[in-house]
Amino acid sequence: MIFLRAGALFAALGVIAGAFGSHLLEDVLTVDRLATFEVAVRYQMYHALALVGIGFSRQSMNYRASGYLFIAGILVFSGSLYLLTLTDTSWLGAVTPLGGVCFIAGWGFLLFKTLGTGTQSQTTSSSSNDRDMLG
Repeated sequence: MIFLRAGALFAALGVIAGAFGSHLLEDVLTVDRLATFEVAVRYQMYHALALVGIGFSRQSMNYRASGYLFIAGILVFSGSLYLLTLTDTSWLGAVTPLGGVCFIAGWGFLLFKTLGTGTQSQTTSSSSNDRDMLG
């Protein structure tokens, strides 16, 4: 449930940030800074939707590491880009790749975990879920 909530929160904040950027920052930021802000919003939204997907997954507990890495990536990657564009603090650009590493690691871990799930483990999981539901 934590990933569904986090995904919904980050998606809502992404929409707000996107509206803020397009309506209020358009006349304030340079074209390059506005483009950087838009990258932050875009990557936040991609990973917010990934969190929602993990939250809806029946096996969401198997994907915890990916979920936490996506959250860290949003905070570090998008957060540093938001701060960089709004405060013109250029050294934050050195922090941004750490968030990108979190995103990549999250996707890599998700891939790794899905490669480990075959039909046998899904059948076993399904059977145990059926038993749990039947009491």
